[in-house]
Amino acid sequence: MLSPLMIGLYVFVLAIFLGFELITKVPPTLHTPLMSGANAISGITLVGALSCATTGETTLANVLGALAVALATINVVGGFLVTNRMLQMFGKKR
Repeated sequence: MLSPLMIGLYVFVLAIFLGFELITKVPPTLHTPLMSGANAISGITLVGALSCATTGETTLANVLGALAVALATINVVGGFLVTNRMLQMFGKKR
């Protein structure tokens, strides 16, 4: 029987491989709109990370939860910045 850590690691490696394969198959003209939408959905990751980092004691789960909160916040803010820049490209010239 596999331990939960090994199952989690297995799923993580498969997710990396699948994500890489999917992103490399996207044409460059669709990459920015697709990633902008995906980054907006990353708010769900932020909520999940907040639930992991909520207890008052310092455990490995809390440290990883705090790291996940920081990285998910960077991802969401970056997604909105990319979307804003993309929308400015299609706006009226000043």
